Amino acid sequence: MGTSLSKIQLLAELHQEQASWQALLDEIGEANMTQPDVAGGWSIKDIVAHLTGWRRRTVQRFQAALKHEPDVSPPWPSELQADDDINAWIYEANRDRPLADVLSDSRDVFHQLVETLDAFSEEDLQDPHRFAWLEGEPLSGKAFFSHFHEEHEPDMRAWLDRARRGR
Repeated sequence: MGTSLSKIQLLAELHQEQASWQALLDEIGEANMTQPDVAGGWSIKDIVAHLTGWRRRTVQRFQAALKHEPDVSPPWPSELQADDDINAWIYEANRDRPLADVLSDSRDVFHQLVETLDAFSEEDLQDPHRFAWLEGEPLSGKAFFSHFHEEHEPDMRAWLDRARRGR
């Protein structure tokens, strides 16, 4: 278990992570975001939608916790339990959506996260038992973006390198 960040540090780290994410998307460019085969047949747009789907779930959990309500149902059908099934559902739900809508959703969900976390007291954000689904892990911007860094950033950067060499 790591050290907890203050609310100001947490929000600053989230904004820094978001700026790095946006810089990568800007580097890729919208014209390239629907090209297939970035990772397992997915495009950049598909990866953005995937990350947004899971982040939306996280935001919903924080919003419920803020209101002292029980955990809410996920944004996908409740019978889906396995990550691969959920990922397939997110892909199908978003594959025909316009890129502009997927990118807008990504930004909106990030802003919802920041607004929701900012509404918590410093004490709530420091309490390792306040958010049961975090299993005692402290909140951080890096943790919120960890799935991207571990699972998707390497593929996106490798694709970008290939695209640059092909120019």
